[in-house]
Amino acid sequence: MPRTTRLSSSLLRAAAVAGVAALTLTACGSGSGSSSAGSSGSGSGSVKVGLITKTDTNPFFVKMKEGAEKAAKENGADLSTAAGKFDGDNAGQVTALENMVAAGVKGILITPSDSKAIVPAIEKAKAKGVLVIALDTPTDPESAVDALFATDNLKAGELIGEYAKAAMKGKTAKIAALDLAPGVSVGVQRHNGFLKGFGATEKDVACAQDTGGDQSKGQTAMENCLQKEPGINVVYTINEPAALGAYTALKAKGREKDVLIVSVDGGCTGTQAVKDGKIAATSQQYPLKMAAEGVKAVVAYAKDGKKASGYTDTGVTLITDKAQDGVTSKDTAYGLENCWG
Repeated sequence: MPRTTRLSSSLLRAAAVAGVAALTLTACGSGSGSSSAGSSGSGSGSVKVGLITKTDTNPFFVKMKEGAEKAAKENGADLSTAAGKFDGDNAGQVTALENMVAAGVKGILITPSDSKAIVPAIEKAKAKGVLVIALDTPTDPESAVDALFATDNLKAGELIGEYAKAAMKGKTAKIAALDLAPGVSVGVQRHNGFLKGFGATEKDVACAQDTGGDQSKGQTAMENCLQKEPGINVVYTINEPAALGAYTALKAKGREKDVLIVSVDGGCTGTQAVKDGKIAATSQQYPLKMAAEGVKAVVAYAKDGKKASGYTDTGVTLITDKAQDGVTSKDTAYGLENCWG
């Protein structure tokens, strides 16, 4: 990273150690963690890369971290990682970002917990010559980062919306939407994509509840929706934990076989739930690829100064064992071969 004052190699190493130590302290708590990974010959000549995820407990981000670690080793980079204590912990991510910049990273990969609130910290990092790439979740505005490597979340929502529409075969739909949280771009895009794919509007949603992507909250949300509208027959969920929570609530009411549940993520547990018939279909995304491509982009920037830019779509595939005419999909055998978690 370019710096105003030239430091001796010993001071640089001391600053890096201090930064990593501070990062570790920041990460203390039930939902946070930090570590370093890199080539066996790591040292002052290695490219330093930072990865900041929303949490270190969600299987999606666990797999993302694995992808970054593998890519760092393959590309001779040193990787430092950190995570928020919970999904939405912007303050924790800001501190982690500042610590990584102080430690001399060349680039930072981040899944923003708050797409807007993180922007000032990102701008400060970029002003110091750090390449900042968003993974999975775009910032608001998207141009706040140098590049975005992510699933097309609008498309992911559209795919399950199209599938649900076809599976209903003309029956009147009473929709429950189990969303993420207000203002989080991933949740907004998936929700809007589902409605677009289904050919519905907000007026067609009989009940909408936020779940934070949590299974127990998904169950509670579904229970609340059934109380509000007992005739719900289509359930859109932000992710598979929320979908499994909805399934539990529906099963308790004896409704699990007559309500269509669709979701997004493609984790191994969720894909298995599709195979088991608990979820009708899910849109699978690929966190390992996001992280691996991000690490490669930082290493390339360190070598030739060329910054990654714009949006890179890392792919999405509809997974179901009950294919519908006119909707492109792959079965759970494919899904389980390519799942994460």
